[in-house]
Amino acid sequence: MPAVPAGFELDPRIERDTCPLMWLGLCELRLMDDRRWPWLMLVPQRPGVIELHELTPLDQTMLTFEINMVSQALKRVTGCQKINMGALGNLVPQLHVHLIARNEGDPAWPGPVWGFGDREPYRREDLHRFVDTIRSALSP
Repeated sequence: MPAVPAGFELDPRIERDTCPLMWLGLCELRLMDDRRWPWLMLVPQRPGVIELHELTPLDQTMLTFEINMVSQALKRVTGCQKINMGALGNLVPQLHVHLIARNEGDPAWPGPVWGFGDREPYRREDLHRFVDTIRSALSP
């Protein structure tokens, strides 16, 4: 596992609500612990960064590459109709990007997932199975 850059700290709310999945080039990929949606999160490992424009141009390019790579893997693994992407930051200001697999008829369709009902944590074996599937889809 790569070393965390000096001064970087993961927001405790992200730590609490997600599970680490793997390290990419810029971001740590995490899984939102909510079985209602296949929901991944990319967290750029840059201290103090709140907004996308605060990243260097190279980091912005890398983040775009990682978003595309993870979105393609998530769509391939889930067969979803749509990938929702968001970087709101209103409650958790640390820059992080949500990638959520959506399908017509899912619990919040066609609305957003944020604030919809209560989180339903994965059963541990289902979480591990999904994590392994995503890791395999992202492996060369």
